[in-house]
Amino acid sequence: MSDAIQHECGIAHIRLLKPLDFYKEKYGTAFYGINKMYLIMEKQHNRGQDGAGFASIKLDMQPGERYISRARSIKQQPIQDIFDQINTRINHLLTQNPEIANDVESQKKMVPYLGELMLGHVRYGTFGKNSVESVHPFLRQNNWMHRNLILAGNFNMTNVKSLFKNLVEIGQHPKEYTDTITIMEKIGHFLDDAVSKLYKKLKKEGYTKMECSPLIAERLNLKKILTKAAKNWDGGYAMAGLLGHGDSFVLRDPSGIRPAYYYKDDEVVVVASERPVIQTAFNVDFEDVHELPPGCAIITKKSGKTSINQILKPLEHLACSFERIYFSRGSDAEIYQERKLLGKLIVPEVLKYINYDIKNTVFSYIPNTAETSFFGMIERVEEFLNKKKTEHILKGTRTLSADKVTQILSEHTRIEKIAIKDVKLRTFITEDSSRDDLVAHVYDVTYGVIKAEDNLVIIDDSIVRGTTLKKSIIKMMDRLSPKQIIVVSSAPQIRYPDCYGIDMANLEGLVAFKAALSLLRDSNRYHIVNDIYSRCKSQADLPDNEVENFVKEIYAPFKPQQISDKIAQLLTDESINAKVKIIFQPIENLHLACPKNLGDWYFTGNYPTPGGNRVVNRAFINFFEGNKERAY
Repeated sequence: MSDAIQHECGIAHIRLLKPLDFYKEKYGTAFYGINKMYLIMEKQHNRGQDGAGFASIKLDMQPGERYISRARSIKQQPIQDIFDQINTRINHLLTQNPEIANDVESQKKMVPYLGELMLGHVRYGTFGKNSVESVHPFLRQNNWMHRNLILAGNFNMTNVKSLFKNLVEIGQHPKEYTDTITIMEKIGHFLDDAVSKLYKKLKKEGYTKMECSPLIAERLNLKKILTKAAKNWDGGYAMAGLLGHGDSFVLRDPSGIRPAYYYKDDEVVVVASERPVIQTAFNVDFEDVHELPPGCAIITKKSGKTSINQILKPLEHLACSFERIYFSRGSDAEIYQERKLLGKLIVPEVLKYINYDIKNTVFSYIPNTAETSFFGMIERVEEFLNKKKTEHILKGTRTLSADKVTQILSEHTRIEKIAIKDVKLRTFITEDSSRDDLVAHVYDVTYGVIKAEDNLVIIDDSIVRGTTLKKSIIKMMDRLSPKQIIVVSSAPQIRYPDCYGIDMANLEGLVAFKAALSLLRDSNRYHIVNDIYSRCKSQADLPDNEVENFVKEIYAPFKPQQISDKIAQLLTDESINAKVKIIFQPIENLHLACPKNLGDWYFTGNYPTPGGNRVVNRAFINFFEGNKERAY
């Protein structure tokens, strides 16, 4: 994606099922779990550049012994920074206490972070905040071991306002108005309640106060706590939590919007946002890693007993398609094939635009995340070319000379590496005209491979705002003097904001929305904008399940091709000499390529939860009124 989207988190949870000395004996180190967590977090680096966090819990520690550790960072390389901190402390302690080098029991007591439960998180900065206090995991502390809660997640809630209000009504005083704090306090409320009830019950059974503690850990019903806490949540989430005494969970939303995968054997339980990171870190097969079902939680008790529990009734499975197009690692076996198919399916439209002239067309891609779709596109172009060659030879079997056959067979698909991003270049000047000039040179181009009669086809995985296309990529391509520049998006037009974890909250930033507004002006129908605003305002006090998405009416008067053509106009100016066309993937092709991820609200406005319609209408109201605040 040439325009970076600034939010999509990744979670990682490891629960060691054996004593630490088992890993020391089998793998040569008691730090086996920490090493694996580092691998998983680094392998999910694509999901978080602005911050990272790590927390661990030690089981069966004595009163007065530290059993919870946490490290968070917002440095330029946050994962590296966290594990540098951890390694520095570990190495310092081992240097100062050489006698514990082979004594795992002493290491566990003395060395921070060395525990059986670990939780990691990588994140992009959320809207308006990028301080270390905003980095997961969050910690809810209590002197009762069972009431300590560590929480991290990949999520956004659309109804945080009502959830926050509910906490206030039951007498709480949350320290921040954020969905993470609100969710943590919601779980914490029912956790406190459950612990209190168990304590009273055990006292009635005749147990002493000290005897109650391990029995509470044994009897605590985490499934019931999560069911009560999540009852009114509206959003997309993969939520991970650790309790101080040793229980843990990962909960997925009932529509399966945000991804979560798990693996379990007799040594470890591991959960992550992406399947291939588990496969790589633990060297296991594709079939061994399972998707956590929507509405379910994987719960591991302190005893090590692990179960998959239905917490919320599953809704229609509408997993986010953007995960497949862009965010998730392309090394996943299914995702790799899906992205290739996206490239293949768009080829018929590309061929029309180049008038089937393969000889005078150069194919390339930008950025690197579009490479897999590019491979698929080239495979389909080669199929077309081979079919063309076969037909040509068969038609002239008796009249073709050897030289003519050779000439026919020599035609090939021209593939070039046209754009190379200079990752070292930083736009350090904020003054607009100077900054724009620097942005236009972030990419280097390959000269000498484009002729004046050539079409230049560039595939991108998606086009969101179009800013980088307009200010850099199209200008850069035009310097090569092609006849025509065709920008191909393997994703459909992004028309609506997201509210479930990817930070696309503002309508006015989306180039498809700008194009639709421009078309309304051109056709003297801009009054539709005022009508939609009035209708959105009229729904302000309705329950979420009665709210309709009126923003769809912005696009209704126009065919997708009209909007694509207008986008091409908006992204070019009088300095561009080449003819510029933009091709978007049809929705039908997206569903064909990604049949397990049918969540398409970015493209269609069909939100999987009632809160989504309220968010998109709120985003439109903000646009109309000129408010820069978030829509959720």
